[in-house]
Amino acid sequence: MHSFEYCCPTEIIFGTDAEKVVGEKIRKYGGKRVMILYGGGSAIKSGLIPKIERLLLTSGLSALKVIGGVKPNPRLSFARYAVREAIAAEVDFVLAVGGGSVIDTAKAVALGAANPDEDIWEHWSKKITLTKSLPVGVILTIAAAGSETSDSAVLTNEDTAKKMGTTVPRPAFAIMNPQFAMTVPHYPLICGIADIIMHTLERYFTKIEGNEFTDMIAESVIKNVMSQSLALLENPNDLHAMSEIMWCGSVSHTGFTGLGRDRDFSAHKLGHELSGRYDVAHGASLTTVWASWARTVYNVNPERFANFAEKIFGITEGTIDERANAGIDAMENYFRKLGTPTNFTELGIGVQSEDELKYLANMVTSGGTKKVATFQPMDYNLVLEIYGKANI
Repeated sequence: MHSFEYCCPTEIIFGTDAEKVVGEKIRKYGGKRVMILYGGGSAIKSGLIPKIERLLLTSGLSALKVIGGVKPNPRLSFARYAVREAIAAEVDFVLAVGGGSVIDTAKAVALGAANPDEDIWEHWSKKITLTKSLPVGVILTIAAAGSETSDSAVLTNEDTAKKMGTTVPRPAFAIMNPQFAMTVPHYPLICGIADIIMHTLERYFTKIEGNEFTDMIAESVIKNVMSQSLALLENPNDLHAMSEIMWCGSVSHTGFTGLGRDRDFSAHKLGHELSGRYDVAHGASLTTVWASWARTVYNVNPERFANFAEKIFGITEGTIDERANAGIDAMENYFRKLGTPTNFTELGIGVQSEDELKYLANMVTSGGTKKVATFQPMDYNLVLEIYGKANI
């Protein structure tokens, strides 16, 4: 094993009725004046938000602000608005009820409320160093981004169409009741599943060898999510499959599936620009570009891709290059079977002009001034090539 440092302080409360301890956990982490953030109206219609408010009241807490309306690809303007509300209400704890977009927004609000004299985008643009933040708790309603256990948060600046992430404190606790995820609509569900797999793939493909246990964990997460997702597609009422997927999503984004090596996140660099530009689902943006990225860069370490093909799909016949490409094809076919896009047309944005591809490549590489990712550092020309392969 290579050297690493690892700490995931998020307390996990998993299972049916796990939400009943929410008041107790908020108190444990010093919360008294709570803001609840959520996304769409389904959280109200389902009775979940009123239920959470009642649980807080019975614990002697009050939800001083309950704010809904967080959208996918969470908006900077909404986060700024919620920060102002949090400051005015003098909240000391932010509770996210939802998925990755709600949780990332809650992290932004916690940071902004703790630093009222700073604009939160200054942190996302790396102009200010984080010094303090309010505690965040999570009641997870969709298995997807893994933000409930991660130290990252992503926001989209509508003025520039730039989607960026930054490092923030991990949530104090994450309450995960798989029953809440059973009512997620089909497309967000499959995009979330794809996101879980992509978080693991982005850590798996590396030039650093020798981390065998880390590899086994990553491979197990990928295979389990693939198997359970197909079972869930076959039977949408399969609570066991959903519970397995939900836990894998959290484990994947703790960083545990990539210990001892650097994170590549090439597909995220490429996909963020598609989400920022076209407002497409995050998971869908990742599967749109993954196979095109893989076919472009696999020759950096074809043995790694051949090993992936064998461990995930049982592919053992052929040369190293043939096995590597067969594994890429198999992963792409799984994404299609799942129902997520693998090119621009399937994503719904259609074939783009050369000028549009150049715009996207410029956004990824800051006008061609920098390379991004680590497995194969991508400059402007390489990014343009990958987008070109996905542009069908």
